[in-house]
Amino acid sequence: MMDNVSKELKRYNYLFGETGAAYHEMYLKLGMSDSAGMILYAILESGDRRLLKEICRFTGLNKQTINSAIRKLEAEGIVYLEMAGAKNKVVCLTEKGKKLAGRTAGRVLQAENEIFASWAQEDVEKYLELTEKFLQALKEKAKVIQGGNDNADYNNQP
Repeated sequence: MMDNVSKELKRYNYLFGETGAAYHEMYLKLGMSDSAGMILYAILESGDRRLLKEICRFTGLNKQTINSAIRKLEAEGIVYLEMAGAKNKVVCLTEKGKKLAGRTAGRVLQAENEIFASWAQEDVEKYLELTEKFLQALKEKAKVIQGGNDNADYNNQP
């Protein structure tokens, strides 16, 4: 067990978790699951269609969760899939989906835009710059991190 977790990391983890909880609360109030809301958000953020693999990357959700949510959205007439080349699929909003996305994910996007608009431009730039710097450093750490023998029987842990 790690005893040397910095107060900054604890604060970051708390803020990260609370941010996720705030998004969950918004989607709950809008009457949808987090995954459906995130998919509609990802599509709406880029227009009315988006590559499936981009949605996976954008949302951070795993393929199984995305595919299950998309199947449900398809069955409800919210989205449909188109082929984009031999292997890629594009998730597209139907007319019904465009209306739903506007009433739900569109409101989340609007709230976020309002927050950034209320900040001084230099604060927005600093926030984005530091977030990007953290992300790049984390990606570098991810390249070199390796599992050790301590994780060999991870699934057998109590």
